Amino acid sequence: MLSLEKVSKVYRVGTFGGKELPAATLVTFDIRGGEVVSLIGESGSGKTTIGRLVLHLIPATAGKISFEGTDIATLRGAALKDYYRHVQGVFQDPFSSYNPIFKADHVFGMIRGVYFAGMKDAEWASRVESSLQAVGLDPGQVLHKYPHQLSGGQLQRVLIARALLLDIQLLVADEIISMLDASTRIDVLNLLGDLRGRGLGILFITHDLSLGYYSSQRTVILWRGMVVEMGATEKVYGNPVHPYTKMLIAAVPQLHKRWSQVALELGASGTADFGPCVYHAMYPESRATSAGGGAWPALAEVEEDHLVACFHPYLGGGC
Repeated sequence: MLSLEKVSKVYRVGTFGGKELPAATLVTFDIRGGEVVSLIGESGSGKTTIGRLVLHLIPATAGKISFEGTDIATLRGAALKDYYRHVQGVFQDPFSSYNPIFKADHVFGMIRGVYFAGMKDAEWASRVESSLQAVGLDPGQVLHKYPHQLSGGQLQRVLIARALLLDIQLLVADEIISMLDASTRIDVLNLLGDLRGRGLGILFITHDLSLGYYSSQRTVILWRGMVVEMGATEKVYGNPVHPYTKMLIAAVPQLHKRWSQVALELGASGTADFGPCVYHAMYPESRATSAGGGAWPALAEVEEDHLVACFHPYLGGGC
């Protein structure tokens, strides 16, 4: 459905944009219908940049993002409007998505004006009611209230309901539960699972590995804008290969273990001896060039549906 092929994004920063800040480098993965793909990495790893690229909010510096075989960079006017009929996003802070002077139903009205201008009032009301019920909300309890009168979980559900009004095929969920309490998080995650069951593809952007494990079928690990490991979620979590993935998993809080003990296991420098680079073990001749250059792929397949990148960028030295 959606594919990213060697997508890179470089921001111009500094005085008069004289410096370059790479936010994404040669990112390649795809999302299929009825699949949740978790994009996981620490703050500043480029997760939100990739989400914005997929939503066509910013242009890519290089590479190609395709939806149903069409390069989204070529979309203009009516074609771009149709793209947003199928691809929508929900972001971290639900309160920032609402104008506080309007009631919650205003977000539906904006969709109506763009996509359903000719629809009769009764049909529109029925459509809105159905979309709200699909996310577990009572229309009478939310539509005529101001944003500050609703909880964060309710506001996120309203935004998802708004997306469901369209013929949505892909939802970009960017840290949508990081500001919610624990009980509400589970409700929203279960809702995403229900939507996946209806054939919706979801890009689930998070820094929380436990949430990614709970919600996704496939996982993409991002470090400094580069994909370092990806594949079936149970394989990435059950058999992590790249040093960065191993350290992320080791950093997940555990009830039976204090962080000081984890740090000791990783070593005084915060890293452990993870052995030789798996990538170069599989492609020894790629040492002569950058990993992924020439005839060598960007990621090595360590097992079926489990890929890993060169350790070199992470270790900062020879493998």
